[in-house]
Amino acid sequence: MAKVYYDKDVSTNILKNKTVAVIGYGAQGRAQALNLRDSKVKVVVAELKATDNYKQAKKDGFEPVSAEEAASKADIIHILTPDTVQPKVYESSIRPHLKKGKALGFSHGFNIHFHQIVPPPGVDVYMVAPKGPGTLVREMYEKKGGVPALVAVYRNPAKGAKKIALAYAKAIGGCRAGVIETTFKEETETDLFGEQVVLCGGVTKLIQSGFETLTEAGYQPEIAYFECLHELKLITDLIYAKGISGMRNVVSDTA
Repeated sequence: MAKVYYDKDVSTNILKNKTVAVIGYGAQGRAQALNLRDSKVKVVVAELKATDNYKQAKKDGFEPVSAEEAASKADIIHILTPDTVQPKVYESSIRPHLKKGKALGFSHGFNIHFHQIVPPPGVDVYMVAPKGPGTLVREMYEKKGGVPALVAVYRNPAKGAKKIALAYAKAIGGCRAGVIETTFKEETETDLFGEQVVLCGGVTKLIQSGFETLTEAGYQPEIAYFECLHELKLITDLIYAKGISGMRNVVSDTA
């Protein structure tokens, strides 16, 4: 059985008197930075000047700095730039400032698991991965709720990585919904499988194949669109709310 942590199980004391750098102010970066700040955590935001994200950070009351400056100031550095640019940002701006006792965090295990980023010894490495988009992470936090999250520890030389990960997860609202302990390997491989085989790969291929089957058989494309794509949201919403069995209980007998 999975180990699940809730608010009552976790303390955020380990974050007191520490500075957390949020590197990147996209959807997840913004949500996590705002939630951390609202949870009384000291946050410094890193973002490129003159970008829309930089302007948004300013509008939200932050004074964004370079990734290098943020990494030098922070005790905990959480990277939330896109996975494809993380190695470059890490090498140029973060690695030179990683000293013994600091912690490095991620919200997806890809670059650690596939060794695109190799942190130095002496640095705690953890992951907090919300299972929802940044907009929802912020929205649920503001409603006194939360989005479930995964936590993992890759390296723990200072013996504080798990406490930091759980405290961070609680501070962004994850423990309100439940936080599951995992590994970088499990999170990365299951996330990629889910996206490529089911969510972004299998579902879209099924929609396309169904549409083509109907239209090639002479049915109107507009009708095929409604039957194979448009109504999919109705079913996924039912599954999300009631589960697969619950969905089957409310659809028609001929479905």
